[in-house]
Amino acid sequence: MQGSPEPKVSVRELFWAFLLVGLSGFGGVLPFVRHMLVDKRRWLTSAEFTEVLGLSQLLPGPNVVNISIYVGARFAGAAGASAALLGLMVIPIAIVLCLGAAYTRYSDLPAVANAFRGIASAAAGLVVAMAIKIAWPVLRSGRTITIAVLVIVAIVILKVPLVWTLAVMAPVSIVWIWWKTP
Repeated sequence: MQGSPEPKVSVRELFWAFLLVGLSGFGGVLPFVRHMLVDKRRWLTSAEFTEVLGLSQLLPGPNVVNISIYVGARFAGAAGASAALLGLMVIPIAIVLCLGAAYTRYSDLPAVANAFRGIASAAAGLVVAMAIKIAWPVLRSGRTITIAVLVIVAIVILKVPLVWTLAVMAPVSIVWIWWKTP
């Protein structure tokens, strides 16, 4: 940290801190991670957290996983990185395994089958809502709408494989947008 000594953080502290993050939910935990690292435990300054977040966005994988590995490695080396990652992942993995086992065992029951149909419908709705949120700013010009329609026609109606559709339409759309943009 700037102007103050680096805090001493044990492997055990890293494990328990990130275990609480993993327990707090699936996705959307970044504000909780920031609060834990910057405000509560004071392991990072606000500026350091912003830098770590920027770095984690450049790397493949979920941001919070990359942050946990970085913070663990910074304070306790490879053992700290492993402890932070294990703490972050152990609860969600256990929940998924338990739900999978429960589904395998009880999926024949009508109530369970109906519950999972409801969950699938909710998940599909969330995917559609996210797709609209992502696509809305892009689909404001006639050119981008035309490209989207051509891709949909190629894949859905003409049954052109996705790889070939992207191989043709990606360069075409880049050139068309670049050429027509003032």
